[in-house]
Amino acid sequence: MSAKREITRDDILPMDQYAAERAARRKQISAVKKNRRAPVGPDATFYFENYDTMWYQIHEMLHVEKGGEEQIADELEAYNPLIPNGKELVATMMFEIDDPDRRDRVLHQLGGVENTITLTIGDDVVQAVPENDVERTKPDGKTSSIHFLHFPLSASQVDSFKNKAVKAVLGFSHNHYAHMAVISDAVRNSLIDDLD
Repeated sequence: MSAKREITRDDILPMDQYAAERAARRKQISAVKKNRRAPVGPDATFYFENYDTMWYQIHEMLHVEKGGEEQIADELEAYNPLIPNGKELVATMMFEIDDPDRRDRVLHQLGGVENTITLTIGDDVVQAVPENDVERTKPDGKTSSIHFLHFPLSASQVDSFKNKAVKAVLGFSHNHYAHMAVISDAVRNSLIDDLD
């Protein structure tokens, strides 16, 4: 795991080198991501991001889209904000519903869900702050299947999160999705590395 907080142009591999290393890199990142995944309820999963997951994501975008040098700055601008700054946790939250009809029905019921997500650490409730890149709930009430969330933590909340005797719970309080789940020890051990 890396404690780096920003990906720079110097961190980007030449695409021919990345292509040659891609299979090995995918295997490495799968091992990292395994302990950064937290399901909550039947349909939502939180994928907690860090330098390594965003480095991989940027390289995948560059590999697939082949936009060359001019694409790099855009990818850095898009993904650097999702690297935790040492005083927060950052997650990509996805509603993962395979059936397209059910997915459409559920997402139409979940407008504003991004404003109902919390991380409770002991007695402290931390409200998720959605990334404001685009509006995730449409005027018709349908929410996006993907949300980017920051959980800003005070120094005492960081200390409490690092103390595994204190329970940490992810939850939703939406009228149509009121679920919660305790963050497992394996995931928590991984997320502690994100915090100063």
